[in-house]
Amino acid sequence: MTENGKPKFGMYWASGCGGCEISVLNIGDHILDVDAIFDVVFWPVATDFKYEDVRNYPDGYIDLCLFNGAIRNSENEEMAILLRRKSKVLVAFGSCAYEGCIPALSNLTSKEATLRTAYLDNPSIDNPDGVLPQPVTQLPEGEIDIPVFYNTVKSLDQVVDVDYYVPGCPPESHQVWAVLQVVVDALLNGADLPARGSVVGAGTVAVCEECPLEKNVKNITRFYRPYEITPEPGVCLLEQGILCMGPATRSGCGALCPQANMGCRGCYGPLDGVEDQGARMLTAIASVLDAGQNGDTDAELEQKLDEVLDTLVDPAGTFYRFSLAHSILHRARIGNGASSNGDGQGDNS
Repeated sequence: MTENGKPKFGMYWASGCGGCEISVLNIGDHILDVDAIFDVVFWPVATDFKYEDVRNYPDGYIDLCLFNGAIRNSENEEMAILLRRKSKVLVAFGSCAYEGCIPALSNLTSKEATLRTAYLDNPSIDNPDGVLPQPVTQLPEGEIDIPVFYNTVKSLDQVVDVDYYVPGCPPESHQVWAVLQVVVDALLNGADLPARGSVVGAGTVAVCEECPLEKNVKNITRFYRPYEITPEPGVCLLEQGILCMGPATRSGCGALCPQANMGCRGCYGPLDGVEDQGARMLTAIASVLDAGQNGDTDAELEQKLDEVLDTLVDPAGTFYRFSLAHSILHRARIGNGASSNGDGQGDNS
């Protein structure tokens, strides 16, 4: 506790879009309760705190820290290690911290290819000298240092120990408030916290279980991208050939995307006991494909299955959009067959 008796709150934004920061504000009037209950001691996006402030805090000084964003560079990693040491409860807040999310899709390629796309092979870039960002640059005014850009994006728990996970891209406002209430009840009233390592504020069943769309027998003969078809109202999107990650995704969002005729993208991550969300979805898809007929030879059946699967655009980016860093795959193997970790050394992870 601080001198005024309030528990101390921190929040940090690593490699992500910032939506998780906004989601905290989306709790509406409860943001006033947060201010009344907590003493905010680190929240750079909202107040003027410096890294040096955190370095000067005693270890364990922050009661609750919400860490959002993946570990993309050396600054992210440094802050993850620092905030772990300074925090009693460290929460991987949102999909990027939990599973790597969109930033981790660059694990399908290399650091060099990512930088080349951003700074060289880009029609909107004016860079005639082909300059790429460097960690250290000498200028007449002095030396400029920027974070080292890593080859592999990692989730927060691949760098430090994490106490709890809050999924979502971003987490829904009711979920954010529920998590804050749980921690406050423990800090102020002595209530028990959930088991360490738990996913908190979300459901325990698949999104399909909370989706109101009518579900019948699924027999998929092809897949459609959203712009290619007008879905029949009130009917399961997957049954209509629109890829929906609902069967492989944890509930808790209220099935918001399917109700807006957009298939679930999987941002709440896998269900309990599922190690690889993408593999779980592949299994679900395989069980409902309707290709071929009695009497087909193996070659004919294989051809028909390939034709159906050819209508599924970008399988890796679809099945692992939010979970690649946390999956069995982790990243693509490049060059000599070895993957590469953050410092550029092969690690086969």
